Amino acid sequence: METATAVLAQRIGAVIRRASKKRASDWWYSPHMAATSSAIAERLPLADLILEVRDARVPLSSKYELLKNFPSPLRRIVVLNKMDLANSSRTKEWMRYFELTNCESFAVNSHNRESIKQFLNFLQAKVRELKKMDNSCSTAAIMLVGIPNAGKSALANSLHNIGRISAAEKGKLKHAVVSSQPCETKDISSLKIASNPNVYVLDTPGVLPPDISDFETGSKLALIGTLRDSLAGKKQLAQLFLSILDSGREYKQWENLSTSGSGRLSVDFREEYSGSSEIETRRKRQYPSDHTQCVEDVTQTWKINCEHGGLGDCQKESDH
Repeated sequence: METATAVLAQRIGAVIRRASKKRASDWWYSPHMAATSSAIAERLPLADLILEVRDARVPLSSKYELLKNFPSPLRRIVVLNKMDLANSSRTKEWMRYFELTNCESFAVNSHNRESIKQFLNFLQAKVRELKKMDNSCSTAAIMLVGIPNAGKSALANSLHNIGRISAAEKGKLKHAVVSSQPCETKDISSLKIASNPNVYVLDTPGVLPPDISDFETGSKLALIGTLRDSLAGKKQLAQLFLSILDSGREYKQWENLSTSGSGRLSVDFREEYSGSSEIETRRKRQYPSDHTQCVEDVTQTWKINCEHGGLGDCQKESDH
């Protein structure tokens, strides 16, 4: 990180650390989360597979502390979710890193049908492999665990929807609660994702450690929405984001923003919209309001910056 960005990140990290020490009103480790931690820990040994869902933008900062001493790497898979928001080449590097540490990993986009199909096929193959070693039961349970807002519930819903369609099963689809706000999942729920053998995925509430003492980890988790915005302050988070954006190579692309049909940057903004009534008319039909256009442009810049590592990993984490 650049100096200014590092200072902002340290300030936010310090706020988060103080909140955990003082058990402030916005402190995340509530009695409910503590009880949830115990409930998950009791069920972990009973699951056939453990899917640790991490945010692909921060693959180390989003690790799940409850699995620190989990004994069986054969039954644990690190799922790098939100791969569409991360730098694809760095995600591959992280997958190679996990492979070297004897930990299997899989990158997925929970909102992409083809990505979910590939992931579902992968999981079914893993279940069949495990059942060859243990024929005691024809039903398998896969537990989704991870920090808040890692996308566990969205992933569970997508696996359930695609799995039920693939198996041509009838009946009402179930849905886990999905929200952009952290800690919306309150209970452990079960969703069927495959037949022959029957495979169920257990969606669990997100859990964080009681305290986060590392400043950089705290600031990253706050930036990706793992913690409530009110904890660090929306203004401070906006300053950190803009500082990261300003230090990235894509910052200069703001003046060139224009979305093509594929959602990527296209021709120069000044050339595209200078004096062409036809283009202007098309633009107004495509984007109902200036606000919608602004949201599209900001979202695109965020994703492009992520793809180039401009959001600080966010993927520039050390592997210690």
